[in-house]
Amino acid sequence: MKRSIPVTWQKLNRMVTGYLVVLIVTLSAPTINANERPTLLIMGDSLSAAYGIEREQGWVTLLEERLGNQANLVNASISGETTSGGLQRFSDILDKQQPDIVLLELGGNDGLRGLAPNQMRTNLADMIEQSQEADAQVLLLGIDIPPNYGQAYRDAFTGVYYSLAEEYDVPLVPFLLEGIALNEQLMQSDGIHPTAEAQAIILDNVWPELEPLLGRDYQASSK
Repeated sequence: MKRSIPVTWQKLNRMVTGYLVVLIVTLSAPTINANERPTLLIMGDSLSAAYGIEREQGWVTLLEERLGNQANLVNASISGETTSGGLQRFSDILDKQQPDIVLLELGGNDGLRGLAPNQMRTNLADMIEQSQEADAQVLLLGIDIPPNYGQAYRDAFTGVYYSLAEEYDVPLVPFLLEGIALNEQLMQSDGIHPTAEAQAIILDNVWPELEPLLGRDYQASSK
């Protein structure tokens, strides 16, 4: 009887150790807790700041309405923002908000100003890396520029988004204004900013890439 006691404790010890390993692995996985509302941070420019329309008409507000009370949404978008300006603000915002998901919608103003695509890429890459180091998922929202900038520059510009998505393994919406930009009725008189009527289409462009990041529990409850 005395010889069986150590064997029993050894089995119990292995069971406890195995349980702790599973528990540690589970707790360390960078997933959204189903019991907590995820925080979404949107870093964008005028396209996400509802330029030229009422703020409540913008696609970000429509997203907030769709999410309801199942998520917190922080819109840190500023009209006229470049990737350089966004990068300067990003670290403080990331530390303060501690988002679960970051939507990066920057670059359009870099392109309109003819800034170097390589620098734009560096700035966006820095924000992606900071997000991933903070265990936040990233969704990259791409944009295009008018054809009068020349095909070579346009290719270099749009290529930044594709290369970043591949390098950092993040989902990409290639063109935020898909189905909008070439429709004059959906664009404001400046030919750059979408109208209020276009905002629901923008959300529809974003949603298929965003929904999987919210997790299976959210998807199940939203259907």
